[in-house]
Amino acid sequence: MLAKLDIEKVLFLDVETIPQYPAYEKMPETTQALWDAKAKYLVKDDKAPKDVYQRAGIYAEFGRIICISVGILKEQKSKKIFRIKSFFGDDEKHLLSGFITLLKKNYNTQSHYLCAHNGKEFDFPYLARRMLINGLKLPKILDLSGKKPWEVRHLDTLELWKFGDRKHYTSLNLMTHIFNIPTPKDEMDGSDVWRMYWQEKGLLKIVNYCQKDVLATTQLLMRFRGEPLIDVSAVTVVE
Repeated sequence: MLAKLDIEKVLFLDVETIPQYPAYEKMPETTQALWDAKAKYLVKDDKAPKDVYQRAGIYAEFGRIICISVGILKEQKSKKIFRIKSFFGDDEKHLLSGFITLLKKNYNTQSHYLCAHNGKEFDFPYLARRMLINGLKLPKILDLSGKKPWEVRHLDTLELWKFGDRKHYTSLNLMTHIFNIPTPKDEMDGSDVWRMYWQEKGLLKIVNYCQKDVLATTQLLMRFRGEPLIDVSAVTVVE
């Protein structure tokens, strides 16, 4: 399947999320109670729900998106060119609207695909849920209602690596290591995002990290296809 894939019709992506509030104490009382009910499955030993609030960002009901980075691979004059663009900011509805416009305009047929690492478990459903929460209509490629499995145009490099082993999880960091791909986790990782945003006001650092994840995911798919890695000189970030 991967050998026949038209890679120029694949949109590679990564999503960065944070808890909706800077601290547990900042949540409205009703939301706090709902988080307490959710967090009882997360707490261990003598910890309380507030002690694990930094994990709220991974749940679409308690988190929000601050960055979506996407990448496209094109061939120009026998050379692969990789372009990265990011939708980011404090206004989640605005960045989601920009991303939806891109999908509707350029990725709206059955020949197009979305690709992410652990995308089927996280990125794709999180995007869809936050779009609905923000009152936005789902783009065709994310609307799975009524679709048969083979009609869903989602690629997941983690799923590809599982080879049917449902209990097996391999992080993108480990995957880049074993395939000798430059790690995207050289300055920060996903657990740092909430602190970088709420405490250090480092949104641009988060965007840079997100873009590295997109490139790493693309490089991983290149390895799966038995093709050379994208040269760093061929990578461009566009506005």
